[in-house]
Amino acid sequence: MKNIAIFASGSGTNAQRIAEFFTSNLEVKITRIYCNKPDAYVLTRAGNLNIPTYVFSRSDFYHSDRVFNQLIQDKTDLIVLAGFLWLVPDLILSAFGKRIINIHPALLPKYGGKGMYGHHVHQAVINSGDTESGITIHFVNEKYDDGDIIFQARCRVDKSDTPESLDAKIHELEYNHFPVIIQKVIDTLS
Repeated sequence: MKNIAIFASGSGTNAQRIAEFFTSNLEVKITRIYCNKPDAYVLTRAGNLNIPTYVFSRSDFYHSDRVFNQLIQDKTDLIVLAGFLWLVPDLILSAFGKRIINIHPALLPKYGGKGMYGHHVHQAVINSGDTESGITIHFVNEKYDDGDIIFQARCRVDKSDTPESLDAKIHELEYNHFPVIIQKVIDTLS
């Protein structure tokens, strides 16, 4: 059995899709959804899916071992960031190494870094005149959106696209590919 911890900060559509993907997989369990916002809708989604949650503060994450200790207690094999906007602290990075992955709503290395999330990314892509965008699934390191790339998928950016319409295209790519790539990463763990 491989145990996945999902970290999310927002509505949790990707967290839900991942959880649903693994529902019938007897070899993989979503052990907990970790969230840094006590009012985030992902917590409601987790409750609807009967997945335990762990809500933590900035102090818990960066100035204590609480989050790390919960990950260890849950026997976490893989950490998945699904719309989680904080850098992962060194304690967790060093303990989990290449067992932390993230999804970014653009084709890295373009449009990554601090502040590049959600509609900010899509607006930047449209403003640049790029004719394609997509998703990047990558390993996590000490910098935003900087870890080794695992997978990318692309979509067309039309002249008529708005940040909202591009967001819909990106979400479709996320829902179709992220759970599958998570499974492939899990399959490489010993």
